[in-house]
Amino acid sequence: MTSVYDQFNRQAMSTEEIAGKKFVTESGIEIKQLYSDHATKSEKPGEFPFTRGVQADMYRSKLWTMRQYAGFSTAEESNKRYHYLLGQGTTGLSVAFDLPTQIGYDSDHPLSEGEVGKAGVAIDSIRDLEILFNKIRLEDITTSMTINSTASILLAFYIALARKQGADLKKISGTIQNDLLKEYAARGTYIYPPKPSMRIITDIFEYCSKEVPKWNTISISGYHIREAGSTAVQELAFTLSNGKAYVKAALEKGLDIDVFGKRLSFFFNAHNNVFQEVAKFRAARRMWASIMKEMGAKDPRAMMLRFHTQTGGSTLTAQQPMNNIIRVTLQALSAVLGGTQSLHTNGYDEALSLPTEEAARIALRTQQIIAYESGSTETVDPLAGSYFVETMTDEVERLAWEYIHKIDGMGGAVNAIEAGYIQNEIANASYEYQQSIERNERIIVGVNQFEMQEAPFDKHFSIDDSIREVQIKKIQQLKSERDSEKSLNVSMQSRKPQKTVRI
Repeated sequence: MTSVYDQFNRQAMSTEEIAGKKFVTESGIEIKQLYSDHATKSEKPGEFPFTRGVQADMYRSKLWTMRQYAGFSTAEESNKRYHYLLGQGTTGLSVAFDLPTQIGYDSDHPLSEGEVGKAGVAIDSIRDLEILFNKIRLEDITTSMTINSTASILLAFYIALARKQGADLKKISGTIQNDLLKEYAARGTYIYPPKPSMRIITDIFEYCSKEVPKWNTISISGYHIREAGSTAVQELAFTLSNGKAYVKAALEKGLDIDVFGKRLSFFFNAHNNVFQEVAKFRAARRMWASIMKEMGAKDPRAMMLRFHTQTGGSTLTAQQPMNNIIRVTLQALSAVLGGTQSLHTNGYDEALSLPTEEAARIALRTQQIIAYESGSTETVDPLAGSYFVETMTDEVERLAWEYIHKIDGMGGAVNAIEAGYIQNEIANASYEYQQSIERNERIIVGVNQFEMQEAPFDKHFSIDDSIREVQIKKIQQLKSERDSEKSLNVSMQSRKPQKTVRI
């Protein structure tokens, strides 16, 4: 079996040898030598089932939101990076939080040692968030926050800060990831068991639908599933299965699918196989529209799959890191051709460290060049009608439905995760992918072919461990200045049994 990526070995193959080989993607989809027929569907963009896009004009009328995922060290330092990115043309902010913040520990907790400010910005209080958004009007931007277990807390901070700025809560917009199921399956920053986590998530749906109606209450994430080693088909299937579980939980809570359905968003990965990724995005829209209609949605806007894309972090190599610029370009182009609503492009140095300003700028320029110079924004769904892409879309959908039906037969995504099924499928795919590299069936340029002697990479962006001491001093100051007696009274009051009012 020959991988579709096996360009190096293919140079030495004769026509007869190629004819005798079977070419497949990592999802196991066979690639034919020639595609000569496909009954192209007469679907229109902006109409059910949205295969060709969720807007009739797509990028002709409005480009995707260009985000750069950023956050490191202290709120002060991250705020400087945000102003830099906004000055370079970023149109939305995407906040990275450090691991203690993600799993509910303050910076002074013993378990936080060594992790404060490393994977993202440290947020210990609303004061930190106020500093993070200093001189940034929350009404004027959209903010995506990659936060899950503590999503309700960070959203509460954000809403309180918006009120302090005098913002109209009906106008502030953004997204919290708030996707706990993928944490159990792929990422690991969970706190509560799956079922109690589902209750918190649906509580957020209910609150935001009334108080912050433009806020996307969840970003159902395939990104981390793919980063953990899944195939493209698994990423799609497991993400949509998780989405079904959230919708079911919200319906059981008595929420209106045509209301909360409009605020569901998705988060997908983009890897190097441009055509497979485009097919995945097209299939995702079609499948989700069908799922939502089957679950009772009547408003077409509640059936739309809107998604953010991030280029594949796990595809970046420490070897010959400048090659990552090309990888990110291919991945970003696939997201645009596939109709993304929002996009983050990784820095070329992220296999080695947090991105430097130079790397972040090049990553943003990559999006801008695609937007303004490639011509890919001038028509809707540019690859529609391609025999290859249309067939690939159908095949990705078919294989994804097989997974979804199997998970449905297990009682849904929560049961499948509790049984370890999804985790095992991802682990097996990850193992097979690595084996294909080690067998040289899959070529990674600069890693297992086309290697070269390199000088040590000397542009690392590093975070000093002293950041923790800075954050501890902030916490101590906050505790010394706050009205502890008032805080205790509020806490005790909140513990009193509350009368339940059902509407």
